[in-house]
Amino acid sequence: MSRRPSGTHAYEVAVRAEAALGEGPTWDADAQRLIWIDILGSRVFTYDPVSGRRTVLATEQHVGAAKPRAGGGLVVNLRDGIGLYGPDSVTGADGVPGGSPTGDPSSAAQEFRWLHREVVPGRRANDAAVAPDGSLWAGTMRYDEAPGGGTLSRFAPDGSAETVLDDVAVSNGTGWSPDGRLMYYIDSPTRRIDVFDYDGQQVGNRRQLAVIEEGEGFPDGLTVDAEGCVWVALWDGGAIRRYTPSGELDHVVELPVPRPTACAFGGADLTDLYITTARTGLETPHPLAGSVLVVPGAGRGLPQPAFAG
Repeated sequence: MSRRPSGTHAYEVAVRAEAALGEGPTWDADAQRLIWIDILGSRVFTYDPVSGRRTVLATEQHVGAAKPRAGGGLVVNLRDGIGLYGPDSVTGADGVPGGSPTGDPSSAAQEFRWLHREVVPGRRANDAAVAPDGSLWAGTMRYDEAPGGGTLSRFAPDGSAETVLDDVAVSNGTGWSPDGRLMYYIDSPTRRIDVFDYDGQQVGNRRQLAVIEEGEGFPDGLTVDAEGCVWVALWDGGAIRRYTPSGELDHVVELPVPRPTACAFGGADLTDLYITTARTGLETPHPLAGSVLVVPGAGRGLPQPAFAG
């Protein structure tokens, strides 16, 4: 199969940064801003592409994902569980305000509370996504990436949890088809992009959509566009790939960094593809590694639901 099945789009630098493990781009439609994280830096960032305004929130422990809440604020997938931040948690560009998972009793820390706490030594949070029903599907992995050490769980708005998958190595990209009847999922070491039937709460009938060839990197984060195509970031592959609903590779966006981690559509019309990247583990310096890139006019994304809790 051709490495370039169609023409690529030019990238731009949206946020020049040095994130160790930039991840989880999410477009917050209400605030018209991008949310993204640095997992190893324990930071949640926002970026307004119109004004250029940037904010930062320190989580004090490794954070795997941050998503908007329906009532304002953020739901975060943290090392020790699922936490909630209030609407005023993320403020100035240089501030580190908001709550604290360590139990800081200050008034600012009251903006944080645990929704579901589960401490598992040697395990951390990873990617997460909000389902069409407003639940959070959050993944975990072991720090040593041991097979079977990770999970994918569904968290209802009231904090009740259900383990969906319990034999995972590195739980990663998760997303839904435009009609909400399919869920796409990645366990990175398998090199597979899998698809499940989805009935509104449960998944079943797991099968392979596509597999990444040896030497082309590992699938990491994903997003689904308005045509139902799946865009996948290739860790150590230096590219974003788009697969059709039938699993055909029909587009490749080549990037100037070896470790893109995830992608999401944003902007007023959801036509700009934002891409997070990582610096960690690179043997050769790459000036843009750790920055957020954007490909204007790459396609058209789907509005992302907010967590209902």
